[in-house]
Amino acid sequence: MASYDKAIPPGGEGKITLKVHTKRYQGRIYKSTKVNTNDPKQNIIRLGIKAFIKVPVLISPRYVSFYGKAGQSITKVIEIKAGLNNPLTLSQDQFDLEGKVKYRLEEIEKGRRFKIHLTSIPGPPPTFSGALRLKTNYPEKPIITIMITGRFVKIKN
Repeated sequence: MASYDKAIPPGGEGKITLKVHTKRYQGRIYKSTKVNTNDPKQNIIRLGIKAFIKVPVLISPRYVSFYGKAGQSITKVIEIKAGLNNPLTLSQDQFDLEGKVKYRLEEIEKGRRFKIHLTSIPGPPPTFSGALRLKTNYPEKPIITIMITGRFVKIKN
């Protein structure tokens, strides 16, 4: 979202205000916009904003997609990092993909870094979607939701 002075005299100064809504962002971001001018030498100027969005819990990637051949088992890994100074704890809240995906939570660095290993289970159904919800001890982020989708296709001989 932007607001700006509508007209700036030649050689004068103006003000451009850019706002970035960061609700669904985490970590490093870069956003840019272009400004149209009546300057014949430079009729478009690009402005950029770099930022680091600090979140209580950093999740990478934030969702998982499995895609492969029918009967294939695929493993994906998600890394979770504590974004606050106090130790992070994780526990299962809800998992609605039993029989389609299995997961294993691994603590890499006590209270700081975790890995979630998600593995598709071979067999039906060819497509699925669901989520793994984890409880945290952070009041700023009490629940983490990881969306999971899968699509397995039959390969014709």
